Amino acid sequence: MVKQQFNLDTPLLHLRDNDGVTNWTIRDAVEGLQIFGGIGSGKSSGSGKTIALKYLSAGFGGLVLCCKADEAATWIRYAKQAGRSDDIVVIEQNGNHSFNWLEYESAHRVGGVSITQNVVQVLKTVLRARDEKNGGKSDDQFWEAALDLLITRLIELCQLAYGKISVRQLFDLVKALPKKGEGGKEEANTMVFTEAFNLAQSKVNDLTKEFMKGLSEKEKAALKDAKTYEAVIIEAIPEAATLKYVFEFFSAEYRNLSEKTRSIIEFSYTSFLAGLVQEPIYSHFCRYRSTVTPEDCLDGKIVIVNFPVKHYNKVGQDIQVMVKYIFQRAWERRNVTQNGRFCFLWADESQLFIHEYDAEWQATARSSRIATVYLSQNLANYNANMGGAKYQHRVTAFLGTLGTKIFHCNADHQTNVYASELIGQHWVIKQQRSKSFGQGFSMGTSEAPELQQIVRPEEFSTLLKGGPENDFFVEAYMHLQGKTFHTGASHRKIVFNQK
Repeated sequence: MVKQQFNLDTPLLHLRDNDGVTNWTIRDAVEGLQIFGGIGSGKSSGSGKTIALKYLSAGFGGLVLCCKADEAATWIRYAKQAGRSDDIVVIEQNGNHSFNWLEYESAHRVGGVSITQNVVQVLKTVLRARDEKNGGKSDDQFWEAALDLLITRLIELCQLAYGKISVRQLFDLVKALPKKGEGGKEEANTMVFTEAFNLAQSKVNDLTKEFMKGLSEKEKAALKDAKTYEAVIIEAIPEAATLKYVFEFFSAEYRNLSEKTRSIIEFSYTSFLAGLVQEPIYSHFCRYRSTVTPEDCLDGKIVIVNFPVKHYNKVGQDIQVMVKYIFQRAWERRNVTQNGRFCFLWADESQLFIHEYDAEWQATARSSRIATVYLSQNLANYNANMGGAKYQHRVTAFLGTLGTKIFHCNADHQTNVYASELIGQHWVIKQQRSKSFGQGFSMGTSEAPELQQIVRPEEFSTLLKGGPENDFFVEAYMHLQGKTFHTGASHRKIVFNQK
């Protein structure tokens, strides 16, 4: 294990030229990094590889999300090169490692937050990320409120009935929810739900009997009135209050929703849970005890979630968004005065893994000592995956939370314009010629200042992309937010060596 340097001003990159050197430090790293580059631009094998090796050599722990099938192998190779092979932990099909997210969330209560609230927040974040990427209902407040209540009440019922929360039970319950059939009659496929509700009712009845045993005869006599009795029981027994809310929600509010609204909500919920109860996802994230947790990264482990989206499709994407969110929250909880190790969150094709918490998370990532690294081809990828109203503003705001940006060769006009405008303009002296015809002919020249882009958008499409034809050199522009290079500018052209 490389000895960890707990110093934010430790240099990671020494950016040299004939005029001097600028150090890109851990402080810059934990302010976030976005790398843009077209296909074959060298963003992964150039700047990405260089920075990954620097993080590993500096002793960072981390979480790696996988889009492509070779991502895990790439990081295993990086770790070997940096002398960190023993710190690699891969969660993958047929592997030995697992992360039981329900077990983990159920064990962590901070600031009075209940197990239910923890689990609900995780599910809500992943479901909203799914719907945003699908162009779904993320801006429909009624839909969101109904989905939130459904998740909350199902988890409460599951806890009351079974004493624990199970993915399989949640999946079975939502498929058996009571609803009206033709003519307003109840459909008959509600057996699982009815059994769970009866179990919950039985447990509340037992708690009520115990409570009544502790009352005096005078106190019991005061409970003759049904309304008074119910009010006292609900006040004294939290489980009774929970069961009342569950009953009212499913017997009235949810049951009476329109069929279209219910179908949308249930499809969003069940399609996600259906992925969790299928193998190999179930065994590695729901069935067995955790062999790895977010805290392991704070001890220097590099956790790779090797369920690449290109192979596992939607469920691979969902589970990695979930793991990412849980790790983010856990890292944010840690006390950096007791454990100051730096960690990184790494996502190539990052547009697949963003969620609503990212902008808020990034605002505090520096104080949590977490270095976020997102790689994507262009802005269009983010726009397409962010979803919702005003998505372009949301993307711009999100990117504004990442302090360093690297732009490789790109043919996407929107991304190149964004990069050019980010780098900015400067004044140039432009000569103007004038001609006049009067009694005679005369010519003259004058000079006038004019604002021009420092780097024009079309220049990004001409940057070197590496490979044998370019001697494995990759060019990119780096832009720093709130910091300048030794030249006094906030940007400069960088050359990375793929070898």
